[in-house]
Amino acid sequence: MSGELPARADVVIVGAGHNGLVSAVLLARAGLTVVVLEAAEVIGGATRTEHPFPKVPGLAHSTGSYLLGLMPPELLATLDLRIPVLRRDPHYFLPTPGGPGSPYLLMGSDRAATRAQLAEFFSPADLAADEAMQAELADLREDLAPAWLAEPLPVEETAERYLRPALRQVFLDLVRGSVADYLARFGFRSELLVSMYAVTDGLSGLTAGPDDPGTGHNFLVHNMCRLPGADGTWMIAQGGMGTVSRTFAEAARAAGATILTGTPVTAITLAQGAAEGVVLADGRQVTAPVVLGACDPYRLMGLLPEGALPADLTARMAGVRRTGTTLKVNLALTGLPRFSCLPQEAPSPFGSTIHLLPGSASLVGGAGEPPMAALRGMWEQVRAGRLPVEPTIEWYLHTTVDPSLRDAEGHHSSALFVQSVPYALTGTTWEQALPGYVEHLVGIVERYAPGTGDLIADAVPLTPPGIEAHFGITGGHIHHVDNTVSFADRMPYATGVPGVYAGSAGCHPAGSVIGAAGHNAARRILTDLTP
Repeated sequence: MSGELPARADVVIVGAGHNGLVSAVLLARAGLTVVVLEAAEVIGGATRTEHPFPKVPGLAHSTGSYLLGLMPPELLATLDLRIPVLRRDPHYFLPTPGGPGSPYLLMGSDRAATRAQLAEFFSPADLAADEAMQAELADLREDLAPAWLAEPLPVEETAERYLRPALRQVFLDLVRGSVADYLARFGFRSELLVSMYAVTDGLSGLTAGPDDPGTGHNFLVHNMCRLPGADGTWMIAQGGMGTVSRTFAEAARAAGATILTGTPVTAITLAQGAAEGVVLADGRQVTAPVVLGACDPYRLMGLLPEGALPADLTARMAGVRRTGTTLKVNLALTGLPRFSCLPQEAPSPFGSTIHLLPGSASLVGGAGEPPMAALRGMWEQVRAGRLPVEPTIEWYLHTTVDPSLRDAEGHHSSALFVQSVPYALTGTTWEQALPGYVEHLVGIVERYAPGTGDLIADAVPLTPPGIEAHFGITGGHIHHVDNTVSFADRMPYATGVPGVYAGSAGCHPAGSVIGAAGHNAARRILTDLTP
């Protein structure tokens, strides 16, 4: 907690996630009295650096979001703030579960090395496909960038206003369509490469499979990395993701905002149909003519009186409501694993996103389906409420790039980002199934890096219900609103209730650590307050 609770404010912000803190900076600098109320004992929402390991208490770790990529550089320039970031190089590692000589891909700033691997281990056609796709994504990224710091438009109007004519139909097909269809346009020969791109960019955080409409939008979102030095990739925030929220919180307090943690809001009160203020769990109240919900949209909707929101908005948001499908297994390691497919002279793969994909064994003479069939089969198991036998795993280990996170004993923080799993299991519970499933996941890791299990000093898993409880996100959905929902179809900044606004990852442009929703919601409030 910081500061005393005032009886009145110009703006009350519910939630001290990164978007709420961005809004607080802008609104306080505009001369408004701003109070940010956070239910948790710490700021940041899912943008935190914590010490989650009981057995290794000194080891710091990004427990929720783990990379910074999509924050617009124009936003940081507007805020006049700098977040220290570290370039991951290489940024992608795609191993296979075989010995020396087995295919792999280490993708980084050395484009010549990447080209050589694509041609040698996959095919010249895959190299050509990758270069064509990357060139198109660079053009889409450039054209779409201004739309992220503006009020959302319907998809067709977005294309007309922001996209060059040659890209408009590509954009429309991508945003409305599936990631599988988009990737098929480029003629990749290797299903493992297609699966890698489909998973890391198209399916990450979604409650959807590779053939579902809207997964193309998530793919585009995840390719909007424009931070200086990023070269289109995701970066590590030095000191963990808590650095992001701390930077914004310090700026908000410097501008005069009050930020209170451990202060849950239980209701938004209205007078004559307009915002009047908020009620806290302990019964205290803060009067304010503007209330900004920087919590997830469903939490915000639950704070308002029944029937206060426009009926069409309530119905639309109910129609796109999804539970999360992400399992995160946070790990404390005593040392670094060794990948059996990687030659001794290869660059270090740590710091990169390490892709352990279903079906990869089929490329090295193992049993099982090819990658895309395995990926589709995984999603069918999840839809049936079953834990997939071979899920997609993104494995990361950032302490080699950012040693400031390590403890005095030199432990490494790591995590398995598992996508997808059911929110609720058929025929069992997470409590019953989780220990065995974590062992199963470690067994999958061992296929690629034998001996990894012996390095684990502690493991702290977060299931979808665990993410919901730990971070306060409805349904444990890390994007708040599924990123298959795009542009004007997401939660609007102005809710239709005078004085009540939304500004979280559930709004335009998308779920992730972006900050644009906080910026845009604050701008909308300031515009509406201007006589």
